[in-house]
Amino acid sequence: MDSKKRVEEGIKKAIEAEGTGYHFYMMASSKTEDTKGKKIFEALANEELEHVRFLRAQLASLTETGNVNSAIELSAPKVDEAGASPIFSAELKSRIGDAHYEMTALSIGIQLELSSMNFYKEEAEAAEDPDVATMYRSLMDWEGGHYDMLKRQQDNLREDYWAEGGFNPF
Repeated sequence: MDSKKRVEEGIKKAIEAEGTGYHFYMMASSKTEDTKGKKIFEALANEELEHVRFLRAQLASLTETGNVNSAIELSAPKVDEAGASPIFSAELKSRIGDAHYEMTALSIGIQLELSSMNFYKEEAEAAEDPDVATMYRSLMDWEGGHYDMLKRQQDNLREDYWAEGGFNPF
């Protein structure tokens, strides 16, 4: 069986990472000039808070009972992750040469989500308790949705951003 201490430390690290994600997405929401981007980044921040809520409940269960509680569930994602431009409005492309902050926010968000996915994957693989593994896989899948959405948006804008910025490697 997993050592309670290892699971406890993993959950605490996850809470810290999710808190960082929340603050990053709130900052991104406050800094972008794109109306849709503001809304989506705020929604992503709220999903990170949902992860914190879930993880804190699991930590409380672990402290009280020695086990995570499979009855504690994550609420369903609320951000619509569909489409080639899931974060920013079409208007952003008209000012893509000046969208330095938005492109940076996408890059940082991608790295945060990738880091979370990798952490949750490692913890799920190391878990001996199936409930702990399931908990981490659920979080990994949700972060994977965020990662895919951010990456798709970055891919949608990258060539135009590079062209406007005069980036020609050859």
